[in-house]
Amino acid sequence: MLVANATAVGQAQIRDMMAEWVTAACAKDVNRLISLHAPDVVLFDVGNPLQYDGLDAATRRMKEWFSFFQGPVDYEIRDLTIAADEDVGFCHGLHHVNGTRTDGTTLDMWWRATVCFRKLDRKWMVTHAHSSVPFDVNSGRASLDLKP
Repeated sequence: MLVANATAVGQAQIRDMMAEWVTAACAKDVNRLISLHAPDVVLFDVGNPLQYDGLDAATRRMKEWFSFFQGPVDYEIRDLTIAADEDVGFCHGLHHVNGTRTDGTTLDMWWRATVCFRKLDRKWMVTHAHSSVPFDVNSGRASLDLKP
């Protein structure tokens, strides 16, 4: 396989995985979402703690996050950019969630995310995901009301 062709195929496969990510998140389907992740995945999420190591920690985090919402959530990724070679790839974009929390309030939030992939046994797997929000340097507070 030519490298250029491998790059195009890898980018298409990663794009499909991110579409699956969105579908699983909207359904709050932890098993479907976690199936995209490698056993040694490392997550840097917007909430505490600083990192989550491995599938067990990632599964707990996803269950915790989904439990904040009553009913389904709206989830989207905007401005997705993908780079890939034969065995390593990454993407970045703006992620958005809108849903009703269990306390009846609405969460409508955008954040930045970078997702890293490795091909393991000829299958792309998420090995690292980093989510972040900008912060106001004067107040030290997260800027949660920004929109693209």
